[in-house]
Amino acid sequence: MRTLLFLLVCSCSSSAVEPTPTVTLDLWSGAAPGETKDLPPEAYQPTKPNQLDVKRLANVSKPQIAVYAPEKPNGTAVVIAPGGGYNILAIEHEGTDVATWLNKLGVTAVVLKYRVPRRAMQSPDNLAQLQDAQRALGLVRSKAAEWKLDPKRIGMLGFSAGGHLTATLCTNYSKRLYNPVDDADKASCRPDFAVLVYPAYLAKKDTADIAETLKVTKETPPMFFAHASDDPVSSENSVAFYRELKKNGVSAELHLYSKGGHGFGMRTDRGPVSAWPKRCEEWLTARGLVK
Repeated sequence: MRTLLFLLVCSCSSSAVEPTPTVTLDLWSGAAPGETKDLPPEAYQPTKPNQLDVKRLANVSKPQIAVYAPEKPNGTAVVIAPGGGYNILAIEHEGTDVATWLNKLGVTAVVLKYRVPRRAMQSPDNLAQLQDAQRALGLVRSKAAEWKLDPKRIGMLGFSAGGHLTATLCTNYSKRLYNPVDDADKASCRPDFAVLVYPAYLAKKDTADIAETLKVTKETPPMFFAHASDDPVSSENSVAFYRELKKNGVSAELHLYSKGGHGFGMRTDRGPVSAWPKRCEEWLTARGLVK
């Protein structure tokens, strides 16, 4: 009995504690732009056989940001876009777990719960998600004074489809793709820097060229990439975008690992690829974003 009790205590003490957001805000006061019909209730999908055991949030029609403030904010903020193929959101291991890591660096973390799945008959086909991202970045920047942030140190971090969303915003920020809502939409929605982890959909299929919707210029924000060479979502996505950044004189850092697959997120048991957060911390430090 004592052995069983000891094991139970150890099991409970080693489990991850879900962080509590400092504040949660709806992105839109009413229905989000373009929403014309109701989705089924927002819910977590059950894990299927042979799937990674992660939280999959589905049917998001009320996008929000959840803000996680560190004990001693250093002025930098990062909006986090979980992946999920624009079908679901891997809201924990590519969302709240990332917020916990960033808080340890003194960074204010903002988990973006954007709309999924993709809406039909939209151009671009991730229009709803891009509207949510534009609104989120502007909203965070408009709260800079209140949240003790430097409005020139607000970045974005995305995984997989969230990496594509991050890249899309970094190349589509000059014009809002919705009617302005309030003063928050007067603030720039351009990320000051970006982190893309195993991003998807950046390269044209079977080519080394980036997608036509991604127009890189010298004003595109500096970026950090982490990708595994054995990822079924080809590392060519990161390589193609990195090359385009370099061609336009934009600072970028690319880390390619031989193994790691897809969806490793913040996991620590995937070998060398699990060191990407440390490499990213070094990059953030070198840019003066963390100390």
